[in-house]
Amino acid sequence: VLPIWGHLQTFLQFFPGWTEVSKVEEVTPGEGHQARGVSSHREKCEPKTDIVFLKVHKSASSTVMNVLFRFGETHNLTFAFPIGGGNQLSYPHHFFARFVQGFSPRSPRRFNILCHHMRFLQPEVQKVVSSSAVYFSILRNPVQLMESSFTYYKGTSAFSRARSLEQFLSQPYHYYNPAKSDSHYAKNLMTFDFGFNPNGEASAKRVQLMLKAIEASFDLLLISEYFDESMVLLKEILCWDLDSVVSFPLNIRDSSTKSPLSDTIVEKIKDWNRLDWEIYTYFNRTFWERIDRDIGRERMQREVKVLRERQAELARTCLQGTGSVAPKDIKDSSLQPLQHGNAKILGYNLKQGLDKEMEHMCRRLVTPELQYSSALYKKQFARKPPQPAPSQQGNALRHKLEGTQN
Repeated sequence: VLPIWGHLQTFLQFFPGWTEVSKVEEVTPGEGHQARGVSSHREKCEPKTDIVFLKVHKSASSTVMNVLFRFGETHNLTFAFPIGGGNQLSYPHHFFARFVQGFSPRSPRRFNILCHHMRFLQPEVQKVVSSSAVYFSILRNPVQLMESSFTYYKGTSAFSRARSLEQFLSQPYHYYNPAKSDSHYAKNLMTFDFGFNPNGEASAKRVQLMLKAIEASFDLLLISEYFDESMVLLKEILCWDLDSVVSFPLNIRDSSTKSPLSDTIVEKIKDWNRLDWEIYTYFNRTFWERIDRDIGRERMQREVKVLRERQAELARTCLQGTGSVAPKDIKDSSLQPLQHGNAKILGYNLKQGLDKEMEHMCRRLVTPELQYSSALYKKQFARKPPQPAPSQQGNALRHKLEGTQN
């Protein structure tokens, strides 16, 4: 990992004065480049088992996490779990290795997969994973991300008093106080999760430094709007097979809680989340350039078609009805996702009468993040029931806010 990261991240996190940059009007597949050049020549590669996934909020990351949980469980890999088995690594504080269950600086232990919620700080991440680990994350259009965040995090200090997203954006600083501990949910949330200052001004120079720092640290940035293409690219980079990246969407919101956005509101969201917009537009371009370089559009189309056919086949095999159902209609309480804010999070019902092997496979595909994480934690630390760290106990109320955000 490039040593420039520490200097750039420290600078960007704490530098107080940034200036405005010109607006990017639209996102289209284009040219660019993604970082660190991990080879995807499958004839030469071995499946990658050392992985860092930065779980960006509200960006289909719970579904990606399910993919990682299943692969790790299948191959008996170790996870860097939060102390006490929670679902976040002392978020919203920057990540430190000491937040990981089983880590000791006197006898450093490396874990295969780090994928729970954290605020990225690479020098600390490097202490708990192999130096050969593949780093990746997934991004979402900041317009849809903020609409989702307003619903999911309605109880936060910035959103609780605003009757609507439109009202919040009409006078954001009437509601938003950057000094509040939960303010990051309301402005440049992706920027915050990557470890940077969400309130920095977006001068061209500062934005360029931030983008280069992300590029220096991550092998791959996926795009949630192109989720199937993202999974094909991920399996290519990790040298996994197709079944390893099949999934059913998890932690998704019922469409009845989604609000249409006017063009005026869309532009206000872009302006308010300028740093997130710069991150998204840049890495959306590099995503497509990576596809062109490593796979090609025609092969990508073929593989996406096969992936969707496989997922449809599994849905017919595993699920009752046509797919996801409302919380009140989920029959198995162990498959009930956490409900949070004003969002209505959907879940699944498994078919009855599946044989043992098929039932196990299907259940893993639809198990919500909290339940799956808890089961894997208990399996990994079966012999030594750990106690939550005092600092995490003290933050329990605030951390409860996180839920299973995707």
